[in-house]
Amino acid sequence: MIARIDHIAIAVRDYEKARHFFEDILGAIPGMHAEDQDKRFYWRTFVLGDLSRLELLAPTSAGSFLDGFLSKRDGGFHHITLQTPDLEAAIAHLEKSGIPYFGKHTYPDGSWKEIFIHPKDAFGALVQIAEFRQEDWASDDMKMPPGQRWQIEKRDKGCHIVFAHPGSGKVSIEFSREEAAAFVQELQATINA
Repeated sequence: MIARIDHIAIAVRDYEKARHFFEDILGAIPGMHAEDQDKRFYWRTFVLGDLSRLELLAPTSAGSFLDGFLSKRDGGFHHITLQTPDLEAAIAHLEKSGIPYFGKHTYPDGSWKEIFIHPKDAFGALVQIAEFRQEDWASDDMKMPPGQRWQIEKRDKGCHIVFAHPGSGKVSIEFSREEAAAFVQELQATINA
């Protein structure tokens, strides 16, 4: 039902202060962003390391859907987003299990379908379950070029290999010369088996 955790969302009153903390101090790399004028909020994803993502949510004006949440705090954990390959199957599973959900929504272009499970039904966490193609929502600098699944860079003591990840990120690994040779040998043996 769930393919992976996509991101953790943090709602904040002061976007610039939060951005500075995560980007400038902790080294998060900014990714996709947008403003939702109907719900009156701005969001931006950030990548930490190879695949960990977080999202900052901030109100853009009074009447934001975040007003109630932020009326009790300056910021904090808002929700966790879980990716599913099939939202309708996930909904059927939740219904069969007696778990209520709300907020079923599909973006007009169909690129994102979502539902939510209320914190009272999910042990205190607001859970978003979404069906989407990650590559539609990842910034270009975090993706491999189209059709490319790996990159290899020579290093003094071996090589650095970057692989495309199905979650539309990059995963990298350093190999010593000995490890690279063993890897190539194992690949050849697998291919020739």
